[in-house]
Amino acid sequence: MNAPNILTLLRIGLIPVFVLVYFLSVPWANAATAGFFLLAALTDWLDGYLARRWNQSSAFGAFLDPVADKLMVAAALIMIVANPAHHPALFSAPLFSVVVLVIIGREIAVSALREWMAEIGKRKSVAVSLVGKFKTGVQMAAILLLLYERPVLGLSAFRAGELLLYVAALLTLWSMGVYMKAAWPELTKEEGGDR
Repeated sequence: MNAPNILTLLRIGLIPVFVLVYFLSVPWANAATAGFFLLAALTDWLDGYLARRWNQSSAFGAFLDPVADKLMVAAALIMIVANPAHHPALFSAPLFSVVVLVIIGREIAVSALREWMAEIGKRKSVAVSLVGKFKTGVQMAAILLLLYERPVLGLSAFRAGELLLYVAALLTLWSMGVYMKAAWPELTKEEGGDR
């Protein structure tokens, strides 16, 4: 157990905390939820930085880090969809739920693709791309605003988060296309090595 892995475990431990706080009927629930989510997101950056800086990369960390990220994002998006009382107007349209499904579905599909590529020794072909990193940044900012909900500089944080989430969904599909293109030669290769 090194510092980066402890931070990753902390990130997983923060998931039930921000979920429980989100559903509390208190005025500060949204600000606290956004704060816990931000803390979890910062540990994601910090554990990677420390693993590289202190040369503490490990197989366990390489496995656990993306799992923690996906759990965090899925939990936050599902609880927002599951709480129509916060924004009834939003939930009259199915677009938001479809976008959430696209984002979570992509995470599952890319995880499965990476696992399969690792089995055949081609894991580096589907390493995280620049588009994927940008998508993650936009997605985290969107979720943070959706959780905070309060106006920021006179603008609705929730509406800004909603728009950013739609951008994140487009980037999600784009990055998935990048990974599929990289993996396509292997996916279409027939048994015995012929395509």
